[in-house]
Amino acid sequence: MDYKFRCDCPFTSAIDILGDKWMLVIVKQMLVDGKETFKDFIESDEAIATNILSIKLKLLEELEIVTKSKLPNNKKTNIYRLTPKGLELTPILVELAFWSDNNLREVHPDLAKGDGIDLLRQDKKAFASALISSYQEKMDITKD
Repeated sequence: MDYKFRCDCPFTSAIDILGDKWMLVIVKQMLVDGKETFKDFIESDEAIATNILSIKLKLLEELEIVTKSKLPNNKKTNIYRLTPKGLELTPILVELAFWSDNNLREVHPDLAKGDGIDLLRQDKKAFASALISSYQEKMDITKD
């Protein structure tokens, strides 16, 4: 795929790829919610359209942020997993969650609460490490 970047700025180039409405949401769904299959993504609360999901998953795969393989017991179902490059997005997601917790509660009082948010508030690095460890443990269990 031929990528179109607006300029040579690293920040802007990252936004060109990751700054659309769905890219980081899909990564978050995998990392935090354990989504792995097309059906998992479609059934999520974020309600992404199937055509958009297909395009975004393909782009994430081309960028080597996710891999696609077949489920061992169902060769018709694709399974998507974060690569090390995908896991490197964890601190970005943590910073977005931290900002949201600090700045959006007044306008969105239903934002998540609980132990996870408490850890996020106390120690962002520990929160990010816990997300990555949990994801990696899950992937070791479900590996082909």
